[in-house]
Amino acid sequence: MRVTGAKPIGTTDEADAAEAVRQMFDAIAPRYDLLNHVLSANVDRLWWRRAARRFREVLARPDAEILDICCGTGDLTMALLRLRPAEARPILAGDFARAMLARGAQKFGRQARRLPGKRKNAPYAVAIETDALHLPLRAASLDLIVTAFGFRNLANYEAGLKEFHRTLKPGGQLGILEFSEPGGLVGKAYAVYFRRVLPAIGRLICGKDGPYKYLPSSVGAFPPPEEMLAMLRRAGYVDCTWQPYTFGIAGLYTATRPPDTPGAL
Repeated sequence: MRVTGAKPIGTTDEADAAEAVRQMFDAIAPRYDLLNHVLSANVDRLWWRRAARRFREVLARPDAEILDICCGTGDLTMALLRLRPAEARPILAGDFARAMLARGAQKFGRQARRLPGKRKNAPYAVAIETDALHLPLRAASLDLIVTAFGFRNLANYEAGLKEFHRTLKPGGQLGILEFSEPGGLVGKAYAVYFRRVLPAIGRLICGKDGPYKYLPSSVGAFPPPEEMLAMLRRAGYVDCTWQPYTFGIAGLYTATRPPDTPGAL
């Protein structure tokens, strides 16, 4: 069975792929948020909020242990925080690209200062520098793991799903927000934008060519929804679903670690 993962041009193995991705995102961190909003016409903000609302029940529990992995500059984390009650456990926001994570940490600090009430009682997030394939967390310790547009960049998708499974509690939930390639006329029009226009705009704003050539190629190589759902099931998850967003340009995968699963994978 073929194991899939991100493969930036010029990489030869998983270690090379991971390091290339890390360097790429560290390099574009100063313009990352601007590029996201411009290239998506601000639709990305709606995607993060919609994904967060999908998990509002677990987010409403003050004692829930939550991880936003591959958090980048923390936009999904911010959407999650808005649904956390006062005095809730902090959300863990993890990424292995230090420059991206540093920008996320700045957002979390500003959010805490803006929230009403005493700062010590406000929901907040803790930034942790960590590799998604080797989480520094106990087995069966998390109620929810979410990731937005980062899973596609893992060097080994199946290893990532197994690591998430290991750290989720029995009954814990997983949410993966990712790009996809829509079909039909919308898909054809989007393909032109995604493969030709987007890299040109990214290069103009960012001043770098590689990252925004990598984006469409990585989406094209990512498993389509049916394959991704099958991968989730092979990794031991149940209740696996995919909800398309904006004509299927993006979509939210959801899955659950079975309540009766003993131990870790």
